[in-house]
Amino acid sequence: MKELENGDLLLDNGITVSAWRRTRTEVYSRVVGYLRPVSQWNKGKKAEWADRICFEAKKQHNTAQ
Repeated sequence: MKELENGDLLLDNGITVSAWRRTRTEVYSRVVGYLRPVSQWNKGKKAEWADRICFEAKKQHNTAQ
């Protein structure tokens, strides 16, 4: 993904999204036990956010009866 000079967004698949169609979204994440907007975090927490790795845990089936 790359932002063009005119504000349009060029996606990895080659599709261009016009600047007027883009919408700002707020991302929330849990820090110190409660949800906060990432945009309001201090510099240190924002640096940690950039280093985070997202993953999905697979559900295990309990086979013990």
